[in-house]
Amino acid sequence: MDANAPNQSSPSENDPKSAAAGQEEGNTAVAEAPTTNAEESKPTVFQELSPKQTNSEAHNDIDFILDIPIQLTVELGRTKIAIKNLLQLTQDSVLELDGMAGDPLDVLVNGCLIAQGEVVVVNEKFGLRLTDIITPAERIRKLNK
Repeated sequence: MDANAPNQSSPSENDPKSAAAGQEEGNTAVAEAPTTNAEESKPTVFQELSPKQTNSEAHNDIDFILDIPIQLTVELGRTKIAIKNLLQLTQDSVLELDGMAGDPLDVLVNGCLIAQGEVVVVNEKFGLRLTDIITPAERIRKLNK
């Protein structure tokens, strides 16, 4: 085909297979997908946005997240040890942690500190009495550090 010659359309350009072959040769062809009247006649419906929400509507919005599982961890303390020492641990080994006896325990939700508390015994089971709740502003400030 002469590069200076005007573009001439051929019957094969309307065929998608021929159009793809033409694209490989450097020719450009556009194949349009057929549309149905059913797709064109369906109106798009959007829900109206209202600036004012009642308390019951706001409560319904939070209901969506109430069943999402989270990981709650109570941290007694931490330590760093070498792999050699880790492999030597036995049943009666004692690990020294960085937390002091009587220090409040950290309560973490998905790894984020949200509170501190102290150990209590309730019906012969361990529990935690929250002594300090971290405010959202404090949590954000700690994230920015």
